[in-house]
Amino acid sequence: MAAFERKFTLQVPSSTENLALIRDFVTSVGRHAKLAEDDINKLELAVDEACANVIEHAYGHDATKEVIVRAIYDPDVLRVSVIDEGHGFDPTQVKQETLPQLIHEHASGGLGLRLIKSLMDDVSYEFTPGQKNELHMTKKIRKE
Repeated sequence: MAAFERKFTLQVPSSTENLALIRDFVTSVGRHAKLAEDDINKLELAVDEACANVIEHAYGHDATKEVIVRAIYDPDVLRVSVIDEGHGFDPTQVKQETLPQLIHEHASGGLGLRLIKSLMDDVSYEFTPGQKNELHMTKKIRKE
């Protein structure tokens, strides 16, 4: 029997009040995809961080804007994308300081993408300035 993809989408107003709903959504999809519980926790934290960044940085807490979370999985991998139309950024232009440098400089930012990359198996970012930003995160489904 051929494998097939399953797709789920959640679209919510850009408000921190909706972060719990987003976490519930990705947790549910992770369980449906049969991710290990530890991987579900990592997925939840990564998506929460990504959405919080969109709400704060891309939209400046403008609740009239929307955040889209799209999840697609097959038997081998779960892919989650966080999509927005806010202010994008070029991650290749972000200074790659070491963790000790960030701590020494008391940096208040710069850890989000680093955290997401440490939690997920693969992370990529697409942006079209002034139009659309997409953060793609992948978690492999471990076979028990």
